[in-house]
Amino acid sequence: MNIIIQGKGMDVSEYLSGIVQKKVGKLKRYFKPETIAHVTLSIEKSRHIAEVTIPFDGIVLRAEETSTDMYASIDGVLKKLEHQIVKHRTKLEKRLHHDAFKEEEMLFHDAFVEEESAKLVKTKKFNVKPMSLDEASLQMELVGHNFFVYRDAEYDEINVIYKRKDGNIGLIETN
Repeated sequence: MNIIIQGKGMDVSEYLSGIVQKKVGKLKRYFKPETIAHVTLSIEKSRHIAEVTIPFDGIVLRAEETSTDMYASIDGVLKKLEHQIVKHRTKLEKRLHHDAFKEEEMLFHDAFVEEESAKLVKTKKFNVKPMSLDEASLQMELVGHNFFVYRDAEYDEINVIYKRKDGNIGLIETN
C-alpha cells in the first residue's frame, strides 16, 4: 500500500509523517499492494482535521475526523475507515485483498457490532425545472435541506448542490 501524505495549511513533520505511515500502513491487510491511500492533514483554528481517501477497484473509501489533537484525529479517522470496511465486508470482499479478513481481530476498534443495512423507506418524485446555481441554492435554503437536485439551465444537466460542514456549498455535476 502506498501512502501519500499532504498538509493543507500546515507543514507535516517527519515525525508526524512517520506516525501516519505506520498507522495507515496497518490497513494494508485489507487492500492489494498497489492501492494508494491519500492522507490530508490540516489545522483550521483549533480544529485538527485528518482525512483519508482510498480509491480502489472503482470504489472510494473516505473518512474524516476532527478533534483538538491531530493524533486523536488520525486515530479517529482510522476507526471510521475500518468500521466502513467491516460494515460493508460482504459487499467489498471481492475487491479487497484476498486475506483481508483472515484474522478476525480488528486493528483500530475494540469490538464491532453488526448493524442492519439501511432500508429505503420513502420515495419522492418531483419535476426538475431548469434553474441557475443561485436559484438552486435559494431553493435549498427555502426547503431546509442540506442538498438540492436541480437541472442546470445553461447546460441542461442534472446537478446536486449540498451544504458542506464548513458552511459553504458544494456542487456535484453530471455529464
